[in-house]
Amino acid sequence: MTIKVTNPADGSLAGEAPDMTLAEVKAAVDRTCNAFPMWSRKLARERGELLRRWFELIRDDKRVFAEIMVRENGKCLADAMGEIDYGLGFIEWYAEEARRVYGDTIPTHADNAQVLVMKEPAGPTAAITPWNFPFMMITRKIATALAAGCTMVIKPSELTPLTAYKLLEYARRAGIPEGVFEMVTGNPKEIGEVFTGDARIRKLSFTGSTAVGKLLATACGNDLKKMTLELGGNAPFIVFDDASFEDAVAALVSAKLRNSGQVCISPNRVFVQDGIHDRFVEAVAERVAKIRVDQGLQDAFVVGPLINRAGLDKVAALVEEAKQAGARVVLGGKPHAKGGLFYEPTILADLDDAMTVARTEIFGPVFPIYRFRTEDEVVRRANDSEYGLVAYAFTRDLGRAFRLSKNIEAGMVILNTGSVGTASVPFGGIKHSGYGREGSYYGIEEYVEVRYVLMGGLDK
Repeated sequence: MTIKVTNPADGSLAGEAPDMTLAEVKAAVDRTCNAFPMWSRKLARERGELLRRWFELIRDDKRVFAEIMVRENGKCLADAMGEIDYGLGFIEWYAEEARRVYGDTIPTHADNAQVLVMKEPAGPTAAITPWNFPFMMITRKIATALAAGCTMVIKPSELTPLTAYKLLEYARRAGIPEGVFEMVTGNPKEIGEVFTGDARIRKLSFTGSTAVGKLLATACGNDLKKMTLELGGNAPFIVFDDASFEDAVAALVSAKLRNSGQVCISPNRVFVQDGIHDRFVEAVAERVAKIRVDQGLQDAFVVGPLINRAGLDKVAALVEEAKQAGARVVLGGKPHAKGGLFYEPTILADLDDAMTVARTEIFGPVFPIYRFRTEDEVVRRANDSEYGLVAYAFTRDLGRAFRLSKNIEAGMVILNTGSVGTASVPFGGIKHSGYGREGSYYGIEEYVEVRYVLMGGLDK
């Protein structure tokens, strides 16, 4: 049995992936667990060298990966190449970070003893990754786990498994052994139950919806597994009167239209201060109107299709409900004339915070723009959400910038730019956006256990 993967741009067959039986999934988990003793004892330098080799092989064939991603995900080629560079950064970073998982010595509490603190690999691990970043989401998780000395089995989205299996192929070519990195595809519920129900799996990393994250967290509680959860978002994007106007416009359009808006850190609520609101809306509309909607296999940046019919229907329903509630359509506002899964880049104004579009992660090319007057007001409104992944703000006022960095409830506060991620920074949220961090040295700490050792009897 196979999973048929279709191209969101035209419905054509992009490829097939194994539709594994429960026995095959359990066998992959067995290999992951059996490989752990060998891999965890390997020198950090050796683990780093294998990751480095994997990095180099992929880097030399970036275009191959990008074209696979475009066909199964629908994002444009420019987006895909950018994602590959981003994802490669994690392999390179953790190839080096493997050598820097340091312990401590602590001043002793006894005159004949020495206190040591060691960091040991957490154990066999598992990960579940989403469809919107089929390359980067996997490299960010697997590179961290392997660098720390853990083994990992990954379930990629059944919508985009082709990139994942290509990554596995290149890992094998680099010399990363069977069991150390495993891949499973099939029934998501069954696979999730295997991951959460096997006591040998000591950590689960999940990126996806808050609803599914809560179910996994409940199931992992039975064995007290470590978890990293990167869940939903409802990112505010705040533009003050004193902001660098053109920079704010450009950053918003770029951040919002990346992967057709299907990004957890995509600006979801755009708050613009009174003094520049109308001019800002016009400037955004002018810039967005120049961007083509098209299939992604071309060098120019385009807005591609949404991932599937459910995604398109969700976006269309949110926009229609906002229109019925009094929102003004400045641009777009309906499925694209191309048909299929394409939706017009849309700008909505005259919105209020009670509308469903203000409370929901949109996951589409829709700019809902809200008006505000004061800093206190917009901070209160920005924080009025169950989510707390990322927040953006544009201001030239240094004092305000520091206040926002402290007062906005988000795991990441991004000031005067729309760019968030790189391998060297900690990525993650608070509230219903999850917990734990990926990237940087904070990320590798999620895959180790701290062991305290008391060396007594040293005066003998």
